[in-house]
Amino acid sequence: MILGDVIGTVVSPIQHPSLDGHRLLLVRPVTPEGKAVGKPRVAVDQAQAGVGDRVLIIDEGNSGRQILGQADVPIKTLIVAVVDYVELGSELAYDHRKTTHDDH
Repeated sequence: MILGDVIGTVVSPIQHPSLDGHRLLLVRPVTPEGKAVGKPRVAVDQAQAGVGDRVLIIDEGNSGRQILGQADVPIKTLIVAVVDYVELGSELAYDHRKTTHDDH
């Protein structure tokens, strides 16, 4: 699993039929402290996330297909949770109550 920040919404006139009704979001992987790492990716949203949210991502197709319950869906990345806070040791590295959408 990967931490990420939702940085945008993906809209496409062409979509695989098995993804009808699923929202696609652009997610940037981050460290627990929020530093961007890696390249952004398109993820299917299963957690009602929005732009500016820190999320937990599964980036492995088989796990995503199992969660969706569809063996033939062409998916690799799936948002499975919105993160409330990240604790490292006894310190909070991230707390959604102390951030604003302008921070991202």
